[in-house]
Amino acid sequence: MPSISCRKRVYTIMRHCTAERSAKINRWFSLSSLSEFPCDKACQHISSHTSPSPTESEVPKKPGLSHLFQVNSQKVKDFKSTRVPIVHHDKYVCKFPVEHRFCMLKFHGVIQCLHLDKVIDKEQVVEPEEITHDLCELVHDPEYIHRFFTGQTSDYEQRISGFRWSTGIVSRCRYEAGGTLLACQLALERGIACSSGGGTHHAFRSHGSGYCLINDMSIAAASMIYNQAVDKVLIVDLDVHQGDGTAAIMENNHKVFTLSVHCQSNFPFKKQSSDLDIGLSDHVGDSEYLNTLEDCLPWVLDTFQPDLVIYDAGVDVHVHDELGRLDLTDQGIFQRDSYVLNLMKGRGIPVATVIGGGYSKNLDILSRRHTIIHRAAFEVWKRTQP
Repeated sequence: MPSISCRKRVYTIMRHCTAERSAKINRWFSLSSLSEFPCDKACQHISSHTSPSPTESEVPKKPGLSHLFQVNSQKVKDFKSTRVPIVHHDKYVCKFPVEHRFCMLKFHGVIQCLHLDKVIDKEQVVEPEEITHDLCELVHDPEYIHRFFTGQTSDYEQRISGFRWSTGIVSRCRYEAGGTLLACQLALERGIACSSGGGTHHAFRSHGSGYCLINDMSIAAASMIYNQAVDKVLIVDLDVHQGDGTAAIMENNHKVFTLSVHCQSNFPFKKQSSDLDIGLSDHVGDSEYLNTLEDCLPWVLDTFQPDLVIYDAGVDVHVHDELGRLDLTDQGIFQRDSYVLNLMKGRGIPVATVIGGGYSKNLDILSRRHTIIHRAAFEVWKRTQP
């Protein structure tokens, strides 16, 4: 079956979504944009909704910047390299079973591979701080954050997350989420910034899931808005799995748009409603995937007009990924990442990247595959040099 095109999919969402979701979509897409869809009746139905007043899920704006945001702001000022900032911390890795399906050592492998191939130098690397309770609680249930940080999650909660609790797991997640936030702040100054981790899109407001314990992209988006650095954030999730946790967390947040392009038959088997979901058939390859992306992403940018993009460059779309069902090649992933970065660069939209999912028993192959986004960023940067 062919992939669902962007505009058909938006029309499908509008036809079947809740009234709250319809109202949210109507806020973003003007009637002139909606007129391009095939069913005038559905468009008229959606446009009849009035824009809702801010809900409790909207990120509050309070005077004063959070402490971590101020610390990161100083890191941004202190960054002297003219090249693309790379956010990394050795504590993205903690003591962990080697035989686990989630290959945690890949985070070390990514940075080592980039250095070995001379894609980056040490002056480009910036170390993040741990994310703080207060910023996590912008999108997560405070009770859940307390229990997770202090080791009080139940056996059931740990089982559905895929991880046994440990102090190392908590610290790892906090550094990783802190890295995504720092990448966002660096991106505002430098145009592009890349983390060597991140993309924990299966974490929900009150529980973890699918190897994700706190949702770094949601936390970063909410933190950027809370600290009044930006007004609107677009999360572009191109991992093979739908960003279900991100979709659920941001469902009623009118300042964050969630776009997920994923394999429809893959995990999670109960999908959430992103603002735009494109569910691809199994074994979609490079050409069809890129055509789908080119059909939808410019239109989303035109209609939502974000101040910042957070890009999940998951490589589990690869034909040889052990948990994927798509057939992209190394070159196809490079073209995908280059397309996204060049599109943002051409429109002057800052973009922070995270590596997302990728699964292989071969650490070297997996680590190198995850560096495709950094290599694409390097090529984009090179073209801007005199």
